[in-house]
Amino acid sequence: MYDWVHHTNLWVARSPIGRWFLLENSGHPRERKGSFFFTEIRAGLATFFAMAYIISVNATITSDSGGTCICPPENQADLCNSNTAYMLCVQEVNRDIVTATAAIAALGTFFMGLLANLPVALAPGMGLNAYFAYTVVGYHGSGMIPYSVALTAVFVEGFVFLGLTLLGIRQWLARALPASIKLATGTGIGLYLTLIGLSYSAGIGLVTGAVDTPMELAGCASILRDPTTGLCPASAKMRNPTMWIGIFCGGVLTACLMLYRIKGAIIIGILLVSIISWPRTTSVTYFPYTELGDSMFDFFKKVVTFHPITHTLVAQDWGIAEHGSQFGLAFITFLYVDILDTTGTLYSMARFAGAIDERTQDFEGSALAYMVDAICISIGSLFGTPPITAFIESGAGISEGGKTGLTSCVTGLCFFIAVFFAPIFASIPPWATGCTLVIVGSLMCEAATKINWRYYGDAIPAFLTISIMPFTYSIAYGLIAGILSYIVLNGTVWVIEKITGGRIVPPNKDEKEPWTWRISGGLFPPWVCRLARGKKDFWRPEDEDVVHLGIGIPGVLESQERMEKRETV
Repeated sequence: MYDWVHHTNLWVARSPIGRWFLLENSGHPRERKGSFFFTEIRAGLATFFAMAYIISVNATITSDSGGTCICPPENQADLCNSNTAYMLCVQEVNRDIVTATAAIAALGTFFMGLLANLPVALAPGMGLNAYFAYTVVGYHGSGMIPYSVALTAVFVEGFVFLGLTLLGIRQWLARALPASIKLATGTGIGLYLTLIGLSYSAGIGLVTGAVDTPMELAGCASILRDPTTGLCPASAKMRNPTMWIGIFCGGVLTACLMLYRIKGAIIIGILLVSIISWPRTTSVTYFPYTELGDSMFDFFKKVVTFHPITHTLVAQDWGIAEHGSQFGLAFITFLYVDILDTTGTLYSMARFAGAIDERTQDFEGSALAYMVDAICISIGSLFGTPPITAFIESGAGISEGGKTGLTSCVTGLCFFIAVFFAPIFASIPPWATGCTLVIVGSLMCEAATKINWRYYGDAIPAFLTISIMPFTYSIAYGLIAGILSYIVLNGTVWVIEKITGGRIVPPNKDEKEPWTWRISGGLFPPWVCRLARGKKDFWRPEDEDVVHLGIGIPGVLESQERMEKRETV
């Protein structure tokens, strides 16, 4: 058995596929040591099972915006929660987004692997979709701008990203941001996701907004909540069986499986809670005997089908003049948050895979990776989804041994298969994914341990970024608070130091994280520099570029040495 696996790995490595993906033993000068065909397949499956929850979670969150459904004015008081026709329309939007999420994840992830040769998966971003649904569009359309106009902002953002990528500005901006703000952004988004996972909108319903206090304990059935305030009666708090199913089967069980490093722990928890919630005769059913429940159950019974995107396909609205300021705010926020989110994840995954050039802090295939991401953002908006981004769950595949784009190609094919199981993914209840959001949020908070808490000029802006995101229910406000406070605090220190000739400085200023806009490697990407020097085939890296890109990639220099020995013999 081992010999068969070894010979198959060797045969694939020496084929055109092996040379394209730089598998070990492919003979390519930059082959990646430890990359084997079957290892890449296993890694791709691990990545899919680690992030497959995004299909249902993104559909649940995005459809909470109401999509293209219209809420009649007479039902605006309760945001159409009691309007059956509107809620049926929202269910159709949910099913559209299930198909759209799987489709854009399949497309983006496959081409990320094929063109950029990175083991990184793409899908609509957690945090970005929450900002899109609950802040920009608002719950059932109660936000800043309509759903169609928000999709227009996402579409434009993708092409702006493409331009920034071609000029290398996107990479430079990400590298030039203060380290504390970069780390705090991921932590703040993690707390933001935690709050969503604990709420009714896309979670287990443990907390709700209050009157006397900003928030209070909930946990009652939705029908028992006060229709005006949304509060639970004191006698019904913590009595909702679906909440307890979500906590124990979706939260505690998943966490225990993760403790033992069982791959696919998150998807196991989600599927278990979903299966428990599917029978119609239980108190935790997702298909009650109502008109809405009947419609959901009829779709669920199809099991395997292709649900065409009808409500959200090419739903852009270009009449943005009447929404000028709100459109601009949404566009700028999408642009800036995505720069941080996607770039930070790509860099961390590239470093995890050993593909970072320590001299320039860039990684092999970075330009193509950013271009694939940018183009897929615009394509995803045509499907009706929020901005896509690189997924931190790609680390599951990398930890399984994934080192090349073959890992991403396998993950993309898995998402393509998921397109035809839309009824299953559309029937996953929010209490099945609520604890998943909490767990993902806890993983994202790990970055807080790397923040420089010793120097207040780094610590306070980082803390403001982290805290204001969940407290204001807005990623944008958290970023603005962090960046402005960093400029004010450190700018004041710099001015006082200059005025006093360096005599008045903070006692521990030497502990401050260094920052400079002059990033090693320059502002422009290597291909622009080669073009400026008059190199005709500017898209091909020069010898020195190959060597620098090899730094940090295990096995590259060893492969070069082996090639030189073979040539000598």
